[in-house]
Amino acid sequence: MAWWSEYAVPRLTDATLKGRELGETRARACAGLSGRVLELGFGGGLNLVHLPAEVESIGAVEPSHTAWRISEKRRGRTRVKVERVGLDGQSIAADDSSYDGALCTFTLCTIPDAFTALAEVRRLVRPGGTFHFLEHGLASDPKVARWQQRLDPLQQRFVGGCHLTRDPGTLVEKAGMVLQWLETGDLPGLTGPAALSYGYLGAAQV
Repeated sequence: MAWWSEYAVPRLTDATLKGRELGETRARACAGLSGRVLELGFGGGLNLVHLPAEVESIGAVEPSHTAWRISEKRRGRTRVKVERVGLDGQSIAADDSSYDGALCTFTLCTIPDAFTALAEVRRLVRPGGTFHFLEHGLASDPKVARWQQRLDPLQQRFVGGCHLTRDPGTLVEKAGMVLQWLETGDLPGLTGPAALSYGYLGAAQV
């Protein structure tokens, strides 16, 4: 399973999560970011083309060396300075208030301890900064949620520890951030059962 998680999952994730419709949603997630931005789960760098002109640099946290290699061409085409600053969103070697904002797309589902990672965001983003996120998670329909609960163990096993049953909005609020806005519903551009494609898009003040 180690080979599958390190080599196959990053490639499958990159292929699944790119496309025009989902890209438009990524752009909405990135809107309003500026200055120095911390990105949890940089992956293959799919957010780079959607960053506002006001973003100066990205501090990328990415545990997968395969995903980092996938991002090389995208990093080479962007004007934004990108530096890999860590492998684990739960522990990042940077000073307090080092960033103006943070970005997280399709990553809170896989971090083993999401609360610890969000505490790091609060530590590293300056007071008044924002945390922008685009995630999938627990559906509002109880029938779909029950299917998510059934499928969750398989999802974790075969998709790099990814959870289907997390509620990103609730996680963010419980971590002490203040939601500025939140939208939920089926993710555009992703086909398949709602159990796998129920999404959360929002921003919170740190």
